[in-house]
Parts: sequence; structure tokens; C-alpha cells
Amino acid sequence: MFEVHALDRIIKETLEVIERSKIQIYGIAENSRAEMLRITEELDEIKNEVNELINYVDSLSIEEKKARIRLAEVSKDFQQYTEKDIKEAYDKAYALQVELIKAKEREKLLRYRRDHLEISLRRLKNTVQRAEKLVSQVSIVFNYLSGELQDLNSKIGELQQAQQMALSIIKAQEEERKRVAREIHDGPAQSMANIVMRAEYCLKLLDMNPAKVREELLALQDLVRMGLADVRKIIFDLRPMLLDDLGLAPAIKRYLADYKEQYGLQVDFLFFGQQQRLDSSIEVALFRVIQEAVTNIRKHARAKNALVKMEILQKKVNIHIKDDGKGFDLDSVMADRERDGYGLVGMRERVQLLRGEINIITAPGQGTSISISVPLDK
Repeated sequence: MFEVHALDRIIKETLEVIERSKIQIYGIAENSRAEMLRITEELDEIKNEVNELINYVDSLSIEEKKARIRLAEVSKDFQQYTEKDIKEAYDKAYALQVELIKAKEREKLLRYRRDHLEISLRRLKNTVQRAEKLVSQVSIVFNYLSGELQDLNSKIGELQQAQQMALSIIKAQEEERKRVAREIHDGPAQSMANIVMRAEYCLKLLDMNPAKVREELLALQDLVRMGLADVRKIIFDLRPMLLDDLGLAPAIKRYLADYKEQYGLQVDFLFFGQQQRLDSSIEVALFRVIQEAVTNIRKHARAKNALVKMEILQKKVNIHIKDDGKGFDLDSVMADRERDGYGLVGMRERVQLLRGEINIITAPGQGTSISISVPLDK
């Protein structure tokens, strides 16, 4: 038979796992969306090149046809045209014919590349759609668990019923892990498929246009680096190693520095108090809150300046996050289930799980300020 505090622990751990799963899936969707944007831009460039090349091939075909007609004319009349005239007509016709063959081969290569990019784009769109749907499903599960199961202490009547509920929670947790595992597998797999496509393209270029191979290999190298960055980001989202090794403040400082390098967003960090290790659940929750807030600043705020300030006192930890962005109407955003309140609902629920308080002050055109205070049980 379960004791009440054991059930509390299971509920809390389940909520943390589901919330981490949601963040991981969200990261996969963001990475896929970024790759989709890059491929879309590349595809537009390829289509423009194809159109220009088609026009060039058409005009070249006309010129080549005229050159052949001219060659036929001078070749028939040896009295009117000299050997020099015939040679010039032949050289021109031959040069145009060679150029036309090269242009058609280039058009064929571009069409091949365009078709494969379109296939990759469709796959990425499908991945983004599935990830967004999965985030929505996880949010429903999380809201249900955080709402209904948190009231279980006051409603529990029979310990046997509590046991059955706990088993159901564990089963839901395992199902979420399986779904997240599939999404992680599908995300990097798309990048690998694109790498294979580019490698095949390089092999074809070796025969058709060797001079172009170096450029394509450099592009392939960049693609591999992007894939590696995606994998590292997934690993970081699963569990920031710095959080375990050094603690909350150093992990936040490193995260903000990496964020600036990756996205160009400058977020200043100030720390007050004595460096110390906090309870693991507090460190993870506060790190995720800051992570969500910084993501919102980049995606929605259009801010020029942002600040994260953390203060560790004897009995509590205070965090203040502020930006000078465009702000928003808090009530309407929190009520908009389609956007999930910019993640503010999840931030508030996470802080409440720690028996803390969160206060959000914002208005259109006035930036956003988020204040968080979480008690420390000594």
C-alpha cells in the first residue's frame, strides 16, 4: 500500500518528466522549423536558377540552330565563301553546341537538386506538424495531471485506489518517454537524410562539374555541423550537464552566453548572494523557467536589451527577468489556448510546484518584467 507522501513524490516526478518532454519536443519542432526555413530559402534560389537556366537554354538553342543553318549555307557554296568563312562557321556552331550541352547538364543537375529539396521540405513540414501536435497532447496531459492529481491528497479515500492511480501515472510516464524517443529519432534522421542527398549530389558533380565539388563539400560540412548542433541541443535540453556539475548560476551564465552566440541575443546576467547548490528540483525548475523566458524574448519581444538577475538569500531565491521589448496584453495571452500563453502557464505551474510565487508585469509597448520567488527548505 502506498503512503500519501509516496504518491506526492510520484506525481511531482511525473509532472517534471512530462514538462521536460514538452520542452524537448518543442526544441525538436524549433530545430526542424529552422531547417525548413533554410531549405525553403535554398529551394527558392534553386528555382530561380532553374528558370534563368531554362531561358538561357532556349535562347542558346536558337543561336545554335542559326549557327548550324549558317554552316550548312557556307558549306554548299565554295565559290562564294572561303575556307576561312567555313572554318569560322564551323567553330561557332561547335562552340554553341558544346555550350548548349553544358547548359542542359547544369539544368538537369539543378532539377535533381530541386526535387530532392522539395522531398526534404515535405518531410520537415510533417515533422513540425507532428511535433506541434505532440506538444499540444503533452500540454493536455500536464494540465490534467497538475490540476486533478494535485487535489488527490484531499480526495484520497482508499489506499488501494491510490495505488491504481499511481500505476496509471507511471504507465502514462512511460508512454510519454516512448513518444519523445520517437520524435528525437525522427528529428536527427531528417538531417542525416539531407546529408546523404547532398553527398549523392557531390558524387554526380565529380563526373559533371568537378570544379563545383569543393563548394558543395563546404556546404555539406556546414550541414553536418548544423546536425551536430541539433544533437547537442537535444542533449542539453534533456539535461544541462553544467546544472549537475556546477549549479544553477554557472549553468544560467553559460546558457546565456551560448544563446548569444547562437541567436545573437544579448542577455545580461547578474548574480547576488553566496554561490551554493540548491535542491535538484529547484535548480531544474528555475533553469527551465529562465530558458522559457529567454526564448519568449527572442521569439516575441523584439527587445534590444534584456536582463536576468538572480539573488540567493538564506531562505529563498529570487529571480527577475526583464526586457525592453514590445510587451503584450497578459490577460488575452494567458486566455489564448492556441498559443499556450507563450509558455507562461507552464512557467507559473512550475513555480507553484515549488510553493513559489511568480509575478508578470507587461503591457503593449512597455516591455515585460517577470519576478519569481521560491522558498528554500533548509
